[in-house]
Amino acid sequence: MTGMARLLPGGAMAAAIGLAGMGIADAQQGRAAPELAYQVTEGQNLNAFVRDGRVAAHLLLRNGTDPRILVAFPAGNSGVGLWFEPLARPATWTLEQPPRPATVDGAKGPQPAIVGIASIAAPGLRIRQAVLSSVRFLRDYQSVGRFPPEVAVDPVIGSDTIRWSRARLDGAPGYLLQVRVLNGRIRDGGIVADGGRPIRLEITASSGETPLTGLAPSELLNDKAAADPGARNALRFLSYREKFLAGSWRFQTYFGRDTLMSLRLLMPALRPQAIEAGLGSVLARLDRDGDVAHEEGIGEFAVVDRRQHGGSGDAAVLDYAMIDDDYMLAPVAAAYLLDHADKPGAARFLAGSMTSEGVPGRVETAGAALVRNLRFVIAHAVPFARTPAVDRLIALKPGRMTGQWRDSEEGLGRGKYAYDVNAVFVPAALEAAARMMRAGLLDPYLKADDRTALAGAEAMARSWRERAPGLFRVAIPASEAMPKVRAYARTLGIPDAPAIGSLGTSPLVFHAIALDERGRAVPIVNSDEGFALMFANPPASDLETYVTAAMRPFPAGLMTDIGLLVANAAQADAATQGRFTPAAYHGAVVWSWQQALFAAGLERQLSRRDLPASTRAILTGAQDRLWRAIQATRATQSSELWSWAFEGGRYRVVAFGAGKQDVDESNAAQLWSTVYLAVQPPRRATPATGKR
Repeated sequence: MTGMARLLPGGAMAAAIGLAGMGIADAQQGRAAPELAYQVTEGQNLNAFVRDGRVAAHLLLRNGTDPRILVAFPAGNSGVGLWFEPLARPATWTLEQPPRPATVDGAKGPQPAIVGIASIAAPGLRIRQAVLSSVRFLRDYQSVGRFPPEVAVDPVIGSDTIRWSRARLDGAPGYLLQVRVLNGRIRDGGIVADGGRPIRLEITASSGETPLTGLAPSELLNDKAAADPGARNALRFLSYREKFLAGSWRFQTYFGRDTLMSLRLLMPALRPQAIEAGLGSVLARLDRDGDVAHEEGIGEFAVVDRRQHGGSGDAAVLDYAMIDDDYMLAPVAAAYLLDHADKPGAARFLAGSMTSEGVPGRVETAGAALVRNLRFVIAHAVPFARTPAVDRLIALKPGRMTGQWRDSEEGLGRGKYAYDVNAVFVPAALEAAARMMRAGLLDPYLKADDRTALAGAEAMARSWRERAPGLFRVAIPASEAMPKVRAYARTLGIPDAPAIGSLGTSPLVFHAIALDERGRAVPIVNSDEGFALMFANPPASDLETYVTAAMRPFPAGLMTDIGLLVANAAQADAATQGRFTPAAYHGAVVWSWQQALFAAGLERQLSRRDLPASTRAILTGAQDRLWRAIQATRATQSSELWSWAFEGGRYRVVAFGAGKQDVDESNAAQLWSTVYLAVQPPRRATPATGKR
């Protein structure tokens, strides 16, 4: 704990925090059930979600030897967390009363809250630290043990309560966390069990940040959406008129890439209001040049960040460090405007006005903002289109090791030019620009110089499609590939026979995950081939080669019993392999949405009419194997990612974050993991009709 606690008698404590007016009675006296309430247990985390009117919150109770209580609020990407000292023996929380909506008296008046009751069979809980602020600061404390000292707050301790509360640094409504001991005693600033019974706590948490407006069920999914309660719950909790949240608890705010990829994969199952809410949130955050914002810093994070940089206020701090999202917007927008929306609906959306967050003070139409992004795409694509060379590809921004979805420091194997950005998304964005120009959708928003710049999009797209993918091609002779597969399998304690049997005598061919600063391939087999399946029309020979490469058994390819891994470093050096383990965030782990992307991409390719029977057979076989793995891990589909253990001759799912070597923990609700509401198992052709 920080500093000295202030001890108050129970009655004074109640008066101090306004218990009589806290609204706890609202949650306990016959109130109707919340509009959304559900629970998910994942690994060591018990997660409970609730949304009702102005209240939206995610309560997380951490089991094991490192217990904690954490509540994350979509409002302002804010949260409150309470970490306890390690226990000698693991302990498990029981959620006796799930969180219910309530109201507390904040510094500026009533503010939304949740109240729940939980118990834990532990002899005592010694408080290590409480953090009340932005989720980003809670995230930092969880991962590296640090948070800004100016947001620290001391507890106020009563006879049966421990409470932390404070206003936001700029005086705006702030945050509250209170635990009331129902079974047990407060002693020396901690909580001890009484009479051998479990410690039982009433947990109250509140954030005064401005609530978001949830999308109603009638605005979210259409009749094509799968009847999957878990995915529907997660999507509802993460969907708001202002924006979609990337994931909870760790990313409860706008992320451009997550929004765009989720919209594209969910599009067949989404209603127009939801798609337009997502696209509108991306367009509103473009910078002056048309660059797509990756993440927004809001609430108290923005207050702290602006003060640290000599400014003031709480306007959103937008991060433009990523490069993949810049080239995702056009193909996703084109898919909606040209393939899903009717013409009047597309025209209405483009003509709608919005207040720009990326260009403060600007009010513009969605169409004008979209044109600005297309101009950005053209400007950055011209150099390679004119002179196709490695140094003219789209590189990570100077000084950065991340720039696309594999955004952990080692995610690209220390590469500089990402495969997905250059071989898939840049040409896809150029093709989308050309499509929208031909359709005349953008005519009301084009100036003369816009027409001139965009006129060359189609020719530039051809140049990128023809020249960029080949720069990432890796071909390793079988005599070199096989020993590496065997050695890597030994280091992981998995059998090598299935992988070796899949290689044959031909070279092992795959697309590198990236190229380094000298244009050399980073030889990691990767799942980003799914982007090409979803956003390109590769030649039949390429489909056969690269789909086969991904679908080989790990560690020759990516397939395991529990899913398609996102990276396989068997062909890389030992140091690189050490950075791509099953404990690495973008290592030999399964990401739910990457499987969905690959599945949707295979379905898209099989809808083509120009593929020979041999290619279709390979795609169909891959589809069958992939869906068997997806169905085998159905219970984890709405999670962000998972790891594995090999036991009893089989792979077994292990929740990411459950192991002490895991670099972080998974989100229990992840936006792009809900895409199975639209990505469905294939319906095979019947012999009688030949129809799917």
